[in-house]
Amino acid sequence: MAKPAAKKPDYAVLMVCTGNICRSPTADGLLRHALQAAGLSDRVLVDSAGTHDYHIGDPPDRRSVATAQRYGVDLAELRARQVTEADFASFDLVLAMDDGHYRQLLRLCPPQYRDRVKLYLSYAPQFGRDVPDPYYGKGDGFEKVWQMCQAVTDALVTDIRSRLR
Repeated sequence: MAKPAAKKPDYAVLMVCTGNICRSPTADGLLRHALQAAGLSDRVLVDSAGTHDYHIGDPPDRRSVATAQRYGVDLAELRARQVTEADFASFDLVLAMDDGHYRQLLRLCPPQYRDRVKLYLSYAPQFGRDVPDPYYGKGDGFEKVWQMCQAVTDALVTDIRSRLR
C-alpha cells in the first residue's frame, strides 16, 4: 500500500549560516521547540542549511548541542546540508545569519523569490545585523548566539502566529 503524501505545511522557514553546524541548527532547533510549545509545529516546517558544503551530513557542533541541551532543546537529530536553489520555492522565509550569507543567498535565489530572503536579526535588531560565528571562538560565543536566537525566536513565533490566522 502506498504511503499517504505528507501534508504541505502552512508556512516554512529556513535558517542559513556557513556550514550548518553552529548558528543555523541552533536557530532551527530553538524555533522547532518554541513552535511545539505554541502548538504550531504541525503547521510550520523548520529547517536549516549552509551556504557551503563543508559539513554535509554532520551533526551540529558539540558546543551548539551542549548549549541547547542546557535549555532543554535537542539538536542531536539535525544534520548539515547545503542550501539549494529549490529551497527558495519551498520556503516562505529564508533567514540569513549574517550579511555575507544574505548576499550569497540573493545571488543564488531566483528573482521571483527574493522577497523571501531576510536577515535573521531583522527580528531582533537590537543585536545589529550579524549573528557572530562562534566556531573558532572561545568562551561564551555559543551562549551569546543562543541569547540572540532566543530573542529572534520569540519574535518569529509571534510573526508566524499572525500569518497563520
